[in-house]
Amino acid sequence: MTARTILDQLELDHAGAAKLLETYKYLHANPELSMQEYRTAKFLEEELTSLGLEVFRCGGTGVVGILRNGDGPIVGYRADTDALPVKEDSGVEYASTAVGHLEDGTEVPVMHACGHDTHMAVALATAGLLAARTEAWAGTVVFILQPGEEIAAGAKAMVADGIWDKAPRPEIVFGQHLMGSRAGTVTLVPGPAMAMADSWKVTVHGKGSHGSAPEQGIDPIVCAASMVVRLQTVVSREIGGRDTAVVTVGTFHSGLKENVIPDRAEFTLNVRTFDPAVRDKVLAALRRIITAEAAASGAPEPQIVELSSFPACYNDLEESGKALDVFREALGPENVEVGSPQMASEDVGLFAEAIGVPNVYWFLGGFTQERVESAQPLPAHHSAFFAPGDAAEMALATGVKAATAALMSKIGLGF
Repeated sequence: MTARTILDQLELDHAGAAKLLETYKYLHANPELSMQEYRTAKFLEEELTSLGLEVFRCGGTGVVGILRNGDGPIVGYRADTDALPVKEDSGVEYASTAVGHLEDGTEVPVMHACGHDTHMAVALATAGLLAARTEAWAGTVVFILQPGEEIAAGAKAMVADGIWDKAPRPEIVFGQHLMGSRAGTVTLVPGPAMAMADSWKVTVHGKGSHGSAPEQGIDPIVCAASMVVRLQTVVSREIGGRDTAVVTVGTFHSGLKENVIPDRAEFTLNVRTFDPAVRDKVLAALRRIITAEAAASGAPEPQIVELSSFPACYNDLEESGKALDVFREALGPENVEVGSPQMASEDVGLFAEAIGVPNVYWFLGGFTQERVESAQPLPAHHSAFFAPGDAAEMALATGVKAATAALMSKIGLGF
């Protein structure tokens, strides 16, 4: 029996496809913020338990499901579970109306604006497919349903909570992410696939005064604005043209009234890099500029707080080559692409890194061909409009096929 024949027999039937779509719609309509995925975790636990998997909590709202089927290889598969503080405007009939609360108690709308609903639904369907067809494979699959990806907290929490002391250690960890490409396709980037990311909150301290008497205060807005402008010179003037880095200031807050000079200003920034040496150089330059601009304004030393730090997502070269061959056989070579590194970031690599095994993470197409070829730009990740819509069924089915193919390439009998 060929690998192709085995994969054909492992495709979802009509009932399985309907269940997959229903699960996706439920998860899309019921999102929860990072590290607050309480209902989501309960739902995942119940679904995995009903399929016969051993299930346990890890890292707070993380869920691990172990599917055992005799002796054989051990393989990991990861999907993320958290959503974003975004008010949905996608137009789908199952759009989210959920709300959540930030750490400071602020109520915000919540939406799955990054495809994590798709990732969970695909993981559950893949687990169900393998659980129903144990005659086709042997070994163990560890399904990792990870919280807090958006804030780079969930993988760290699960590793710190001893996931690999509680679950069998896999020889490889797989995963995938919905992207803005044609549904029915997958894209894999061998080697450095996604960038490292570092986020800071900077608090600039000044001295408040009346707007008519700026000489009596230290204006933190002017000081912080100077920092923001100067920070943009780090990439253009301190990083070589053959290196890659991005510096973004995403928020800036200060003051309550136009004629009052406040006593502080706050902004957040985000840095993306691929090379650890470039990362170190950029972060050192940012810290130097922030400190020096405060000193130039006669302001106290600013406070810098790390909000998150994502590792690089590196796809093992040898295993990536094997996965590409498997995907070409499973999906057809016309539906498999070798992509370029993405400046977006992921913490999936921590699971493999923690135990020194390869990681392979690919991108799943999520939009109709007509939408991809349209003159209008595709909805961006983290936007209010991000949802596969009419392409959902195709994207979900392809996700299950790709996940099953990757896992079966390690555990399948006859591969």
